[in-house]
Amino acid sequence: MTLTLAAFCLVGALFGLATYSRRHLFSEGHTRAGTDAGWVSRLGWAVLCTLLWPLMVLTGAFNALNQRSRQRAASARAARLDTRGR
Repeated sequence: MTLTLAAFCLVGALFGLATYSRRHLFSEGHTRAGTDAGWVSRLGWAVLCTLLWPLMVLTGAFNALNQRSRQRAASARAARLDTRGR
């Protein structure tokens, strides 16, 4: 049981360190990529993700699917407007 908990926390900490530069995709932190506040911010993100990484994975997946569907809808809307204009 202890090994399972340790593995869960280790995966979460590694997930936090790996996704720090993309934390805007998880609706956390800055709204734009590339804004860095230093190692304390990176450590805070890793601590947050240590226990919440399953939720962060689901949030990131939902955000990616949501962005993709918005892009598809916008391109379909543009295609409809293009065919009506001809």
